[in-house]
Amino acid sequence: MEVNLLLDLLVTVVGATVACGGFWAFVQSRVDKSDSSEKLLLGIAHDRIMYLGKQYLEKGEITADEYENLMNYLYEPYVACGGNGTVKHMMEKVSHLDIKN
Repeated sequence: MEVNLLLDLLVTVVGATVACGGFWAFVQSRVDKSDSSEKLLLGIAHDRIMYLGKQYLEKGEITADEYENLMNYLYEPYVACGGNGTVKHMMEKVSHLDIKN
């Protein structure tokens, strides 16, 4: 009887350990995927802000709607997600453009 109890306990401990390891591997894979998705979004936002900023600088002007869209829907979320650097420099240049109605 004691052997069965010990065997049951051993199977339970081994099973719990294996299941726990699987659970944490699953959690880690979700975190890694989330990090990759965030980096991808930051990259896309960076590219789009830089592209649009260059377009507006070449035109020498920007409309109020274009500026609002660039700020509210791309730049501010980009900064909130941790992006900065060259995009900040681009936005400083764009902010000095004449606003066309």
